[in-house]
Amino acid sequence: MFSFLNPFSLLKRSSQAFPFQYHDGGRGEAGFKGSAGDCVVRSIAIAANLPYLQVYQDLGEANERYANERDNKLSRHLVRRGSSPRNGNHRNVFHDYILSHGFEWVPTMKVGAGCQVHLRPEELPLGTLIVKVSKHLTTVINGVIFDTHNPSRGGNRCVYGYYIKKI
Repeated sequence: MFSFLNPFSLLKRSSQAFPFQYHDGGRGEAGFKGSAGDCVVRSIAIAANLPYLQVYQDLGEANERYANERDNKLSRHLVRRGSSPRNGNHRNVFHDYILSHGFEWVPTMKVGAGCQVHLRPEELPLGTLIVKVSKHLTTVINGVIFDTHNPSRGGNRCVYGYYIKKI
């Protein structure tokens, strides 16, 4: 009601939201139907320009390897749940896979520092990015979000970090 008294209301209005383009990463073309928690697979397929099925299978194998080679809470969870990347992937598994495809990790948040970078065009660089936000990965290519939904929350979503394609 009295937004003119709040100096932060002006900052909110001045921020731009990313343009959004629907893209399933090739999931439908690969024969998959319905929805799934496969944002990691979709984001990698889009950003690395790889077939969805290849990324899906690679991450499934990586999940299985992790479950068989480690003995920790995540590996036990993967054994119980199965190694399918359909219902999400853990950073311990997908991080090295993304790096192996020519990306570099850039953290944007430090413990206790609060949110410094938001999912806004003026706060992220141009290029091919796989952006980590809470419980989701999305792809941003030259200032456009490519995903099955717009995760930006109007430019207010906090970015934990991003993978940027090395030139």
